[in-house]
Amino acid sequence: MSALANHAFAKMNGIGNEIVVVDLRDSKAQVSAAEARAVASPAGGVPYDQLMVLQPPRLDGTEAFISIYNNDGSEAGACGNGMRCVVRRIFEKTGQTTATFQTRAGLLNCWQGPAPDLYTVDMGAPKFGWQDIPLAEEFRDTRYIELQVGPIDNPVLHSPSVVSMGNPHAVFWVDDVNAYDLERFGPLLENHPIFPERANITLAHIVDRDHITIRTWERGAGLTRACGSAACATAVAAARLKRANRIVEITLPGGKLGIEWRERDDHVLMTGTADFEYEGRFDPALFASVA
Repeated sequence: MSALANHAFAKMNGIGNEIVVVDLRDSKAQVSAAEARAVASPAGGVPYDQLMVLQPPRLDGTEAFISIYNNDGSEAGACGNGMRCVVRRIFEKTGQTTATFQTRAGLLNCWQGPAPDLYTVDMGAPKFGWQDIPLAEEFRDTRYIELQVGPIDNPVLHSPSVVSMGNPHAVFWVDDVNAYDLERFGPLLENHPIFPERANITLAHIVDRDHITIRTWERGAGLTRACGSAACATAVAAARLKRANRIVEITLPGGKLGIEWRERDDHVLMTGTADFEYEGRFDPALFASVA
């Protein structure tokens, strides 16, 4: 029997990024890719972009080790919107205003934001090396790489900036983020051979030096109303190109995030809301066919 069968969960969202939070800190059980896919089953499951599974801490001083699953069952290294949802749950239950969590991408420090409904996540320092992102071949300057969609002499999209925020991101600079069929191009670019671990694909329009608008096709989840790590990656990429300041507002289809690429240590701070929707328990029938 799956450890998730009849287990409690919280359905939440981070500015439209659909999140399910499950607390397994009192269990040694691991969640398999098949179980993660089953949770999102159209037949009685709970639709989500990311499943945040809290497991017993592996390091002293941390609240939990968090495994992050996309709705296709693949694991993600980071999910900023999901972390804010986790933080809200923890803070409301314990009264804490700060906490540290461990993920595949490393340690994430979180704290109460400048208002009661805002939460800040330190997403760590971005990585720019082609091997760190990773890319399948060497590019000395990852502010732009040679990648395009469409004819060579008239590409539809081209020359993205690439960066890792715990997971790979490619940011295409456009004049209008809604002028492109991202649902069509997203899967092709996500799975392009240049990205050996696939990639999150973002269309970004720089409104001014303090404001950027984006839309994202999320690796393993598809078209999303919000992707926190994509917002971070976009802010960093724009600052690297000297087209935006290090503190910017990012507008996504689901809402807005404040992003600061902190100068003293290069860490990226993301601030935004986390909305609670409902609590429930997983139907055991979801996992009946899971080995």
